[in-house]
Amino acid sequence: MDVTLIQDVVSEVMRRMSNHVSPQSTSADVGTGRYGVFSDVDQAVQAATEAQKQLLKLSLDDRDAIVKIIKSTAKENAHAWGKIEFDETKIGRLDHKIEKLQILELVPGVEYLKTHAQTGTNGVCLEEFAPFGVIGAITPVTHSVPTLSANAVTMIASGNSLVINPHPNGSHCAAIAVAEYNKRIAAKFGIEHLITVINPPTLESADAIFAHRGVNLLVVTGGPVVARAAMKSSKRAIVAGPGNPPVVVDETACMKNAAECIIKGASFDNNLLCIGEKQIFVVDSVYDKLVTALQTAGAVELNTQQIATLTSKAFKVDPKDNKPHVNKDYVGKDARDLVIAAGGTSVPPTCQLAFGETTFDHPFVQQEQMMPFIPIVRCRNVDEAMDKAIESEHGYRHTAIIHSRNLDTITRFGRRAATTLFVVNGASPSGLGLGGQGHLSYSIATPTGEGITTPLTFTRYRRIMITGSLRMV
Repeated sequence: MDVTLIQDVVSEVMRRMSNHVSPQSTSADVGTGRYGVFSDVDQAVQAATEAQKQLLKLSLDDRDAIVKIIKSTAKENAHAWGKIEFDETKIGRLDHKIEKLQILELVPGVEYLKTHAQTGTNGVCLEEFAPFGVIGAITPVTHSVPTLSANAVTMIASGNSLVINPHPNGSHCAAIAVAEYNKRIAAKFGIEHLITVINPPTLESADAIFAHRGVNLLVVTGGPVVARAAMKSSKRAIVAGPGNPPVVVDETACMKNAAECIIKGASFDNNLLCIGEKQIFVVDSVYDKLVTALQTAGAVELNTQQIATLTSKAFKVDPKDNKPHVNKDYVGKDARDLVIAAGGTSVPPTCQLAFGETTFDHPFVQQEQMMPFIPIVRCRNVDEAMDKAIESEHGYRHTAIIHSRNLDTITRFGRRAATTLFVVNGASPSGLGLGGQGHLSYSIATPTGEGITTPLTFTRYRRIMITGSLRMV
């Protein structure tokens, strides 16, 4: 890969990251070279390479045991690690930081790795799934420990080791988790560096991971800039990109259920989830009913002036393109903070979500704002609602939600939206097995098409053909 191109790619990846260690980091945390924590990428890759070779000598039952160590360790430390991550990143909700670690048991492991066999006149054909080797991963500040933990489960289950470059503002909590995972894995299996993390992470360390010959696969989780940059790399990249999930509410929907589900999804971790409801398109004839249902369920409505005030603070106009961009100071803040910033005075302590009516071209509709304020756009009919919802999703094909009892409407919207996650009459987390069927993952690869990642996502297909042999009949 051309050196200039590498620098361009990594500059894009790290553009919104700082080049220094998080304030919470201490000298004991930085690049110790023990239990997976390194300051040098070459050393991390070398250690991960050796660890992966050791992993391949173990049985699938052993891999399963390692996966269970990670899950049980995360659950045991959920309260402590959730607090550390919350204090370091200063975004989201503490109770949900804790919950995201407690639910790791829903992430699939070795049970996904099944050998397929065919026998016939010409012999036996075996189809298996082999590891890539060393996987280089970039993880986001929004879910630092949960993302690296879920990736470790699926990647190790499929026989890989990891080199992680975390977001600088979530590097301290990442290093703590990685060190503890490795200590417990080493105590039972003697493998010390199965998960490695760069601490402190920098632009240069990301550059080195992208270019390193010992890294066999890239897995990147982040916004549109990160996604585009990763896809320019000459290495195979699995990219979990951005989302701007719309919600359609038609005249047949149960307003009580719709309101409760919208609040549950859009308020989870203060709407940091890429799958979280970001904007509502409701048929005009039931607009007032939905507003009443949202208020009854505990959401706070902002008026036109309050929305304008909040918008002026939550978005900054970049002089380079003269367009509004999300103000990071408001990302992941509590709904009460947003209401107060908007000029509201009476905010119930239980308030988890604010909402209000906006136009279609409003920044809160068009931007993936990651705040517990959800805009509502009136539509003449459900066809207009679907049209605007799909346009607002910007072709990310990430997540779309609909509340309707009309099967034809549900089918038409699902086909047109063509998103990876399509949730009907439920909260967005149900699309990841939280209140719905299916498995959990914190990396949803929409730009590169892998979808909700599993251990199979991080494997190579292999066929073994034994010609004319091993036939018993």
